[in-house]
Amino acid sequence: MENTVVHRLDLGYIVRPASETGGPQPRVEPVLAYLVRHGAGLILFDSGIGAADPETEAHYRPRRRPLEAALAGVGARLADVSLVVNCHLHFDHCGGNPLLPGRPILVQSAELAAARAGGHTVDALVDFPGARYEEITGEAEIRPGVLVVPTPGHTDGHQSLVVRKDDGTVVLAGQAHDFATDFSSDHLARRAALDGVEPPLPSYRPWLDRLLDLDPRRVLFAHDSSVWEPPHLTG
Repeated sequence: MENTVVHRLDLGYIVRPASETGGPQPRVEPVLAYLVRHGAGLILFDSGIGAADPETEAHYRPRRRPLEAALAGVGARLADVSLVVNCHLHFDHCGGNPLLPGRPILVQSAELAAARAGGHTVDALVDFPGARYEEITGEAEIRPGVLVVPTPGHTDGHQSLVVRKDDGTVVLAGQAHDFATDFSSDHLARRAALDGVEPPLPSYRPWLDRLLDLDPRRVLFAHDSSVWEPPHLTG
């Protein structure tokens, strides 16, 4: 869509322990959110790291950058945000939501149900004073040229945001994949399957068909600063 702009917001980092990395060492991961400047208003995709219990704080050792500072860096304020979309409701993705009381928060019904069932996230970050949820089940066009697409896996209710821009479509994939290389691996597994390569082949996320049908020029992630682009792009 004409004049639609996507800004990346640096909201700090977490230190994922070795027990979760599959290797011998911990890994420091960025926590990234995105601000979409759209003709219908500013859309915030994820909101940063919230305060957690002492056990979770010790486990992930987060370092936070205030949401207000990140927004100021791209010329915006909390008051300017008209809509919040969370890829899911873990504490490192919805932590700034309580700073935006009264603003609609778009979330998959399955994700909100899981968050309210307990043991999924930090309860105080879900039903805080002024929380206003708009539940979605499945895919929806939430603004002209802006779609929510379910991308379950990390959580059953995970969703991604697809933004059509005049220079190509951008997918804000959240934690649908942890890293751009993981997305690339799934993309190539799908390509090999469609090319009729003999099994065995690795499996890939079934919703990848839908995302790639939307012809993304860039795919951006919540815990990886790298960007996926189609291999055929040259500029």
